Amino acid sequence: MKDPELPTNELTTNRKALLVNLDQDVYGTFAEIGAGQEVARHFFKVGGAAGTIAKSMSAYDMKFSDSIYGKAARYVSRERLLQMLEHEYELLQQRLGEHRGAETTFFVFSNTVATASFTNRKPGHGWLGMRFQIEPGGPPHDILVHARLLDKTAQLQQEALGIFGVNFIWAALVYHNDIDRFIASLLDHVEDDRIEVDMLEFIGPKFETIENRIVGLKLVEHGLTNAVLFSSEGGYLLPMEAFYKKAVLVERGSFRPVTHVNVDMITCAGSQFVQEEAMQDQTVMPLFEITMKNLLAGGQEIDYNDFLARVDTINTLGYPVLVSNYQEYYRLSQYFKRYTDRMIGLVLGINHLQAIFNEEYYQHLDGGILESFGRLFKENVKLYVYPMKGAGYHAYLAGQGDKLRETNAGFESQMMITADNLRVKNHLRHLYAYLLENHYLIPVVGANPNILNIFSRDIIRRIQEGKDDWEEAVPAEVAKKIKDEGLWAIQAAPEPVER
Repeated sequence: MKDPELPTNELTTNRKALLVNLDQDVYGTFAEIGAGQEVARHFFKVGGAAGTIAKSMSAYDMKFSDSIYGKAARYVSRERLLQMLEHEYELLQQRLGEHRGAETTFFVFSNTVATASFTNRKPGHGWLGMRFQIEPGGPPHDILVHARLLDKTAQLQQEALGIFGVNFIWAALVYHNDIDRFIASLLDHVEDDRIEVDMLEFIGPKFETIENRIVGLKLVEHGLTNAVLFSSEGGYLLPMEAFYKKAVLVERGSFRPVTHVNVDMITCAGSQFVQEEAMQDQTVMPLFEITMKNLLAGGQEIDYNDFLARVDTINTLGYPVLVSNYQEYYRLSQYFKRYTDRMIGLVLGINHLQAIFNEEYYQHLDGGILESFGRLFKENVKLYVYPMKGAGYHAYLAGQGDKLRETNAGFESQMMITADNLRVKNHLRHLYAYLLENHYLIPVVGANPNILNIFSRDIIRRIQEGKDDWEEAVPAEVAKKIKDEGLWAIQAAPEPVER
């Protein structure tokens, strides 16, 4: 379809559906199972549906669904969505390909959705997908999306889903060449806080240049979600599946690049985490987390190559990566609690602990810093605090603009600042002591003192300056990745010459 280039306020839900119906070049099938039977209705009610819809079907009963698409481990899943797209697209080609395939671009829209019920008022969720041709006779392309439905009732969730589905179909047909416009249009005419989109994936020959991890990052940038999760293999992970019935151990940092210190932090904290009383026979999911603010550091726009370099180097160590818009730790812990009732361990350095006790960050809360800690430690959450050498701590404070006395660098290099001896502001010292004594703050033990002077900012500077003394500061796999792929502007290793 061609972009009609209408003003945004004229592209209402009904107008989008009507314009699709009036386009004689697109023709296809709507297949909606579960509670997602709302999208096709918009296309029928605006008129002209006969020009667009070859078939519309709904299979609410599981046995009927299985008889059509085959069995699936879960009915609301990516697996089931792909089964639906495959089956319906094959039927379109078999029945209509010879008749009108030369001048028509075929499409299949499918969804599988679970909404709230009388007994369960939790957010619903669903998978939506488009399999479509970009030109007549061309290969199929898939766009898949996962959405959380945040309204309190099934009726409201279904209403929001219907609008969202029309937006999704329109974006797939009109904006598939413009990812930013595609994403920005998904929530047209859907009020804030009704739908969250935490996964969007493009598959097909014309989408080979699209990096789906950047697509996920753009979902956070555009405000469609506050966090996206990537697997250690570089693909998406669905949070509701990845965190289900798992304890979570997460380390926040810049990881530019990931160093021996970062690995030592999560390893040492993990040794203590798994020995907690609440951790008996629990499965642990360790991961690294990067905030959007960190990705924006040093500029107003995100450097996507820098982002991919961070994720790729972390992945070489086998860890998933969470990218979030949660500046405050209490918001991060609340995010995990959506998906798991198990223990949450947040791994951080002394510098980040110091920042947590900065009251300026909590002026938006009526209860200030007390309210933030109440939210943070509400349900089985603990902070694991990694130590820092005195010289590094001194440098951190200097970077914050604090006025410091002159000190002996050699003497400071021998000092160790830990959660046990950290000094906070006088009026917060009793609060700090309470958290420490009640095991909410856990001093990390066993840190390797020989690596505590490694800082990512120094390593990245050496890499970009072309120095060769940085490799010993990072794991061997990370060093190889950086050199082989020329990350952060390092010259890539030349291919060996065959003799």
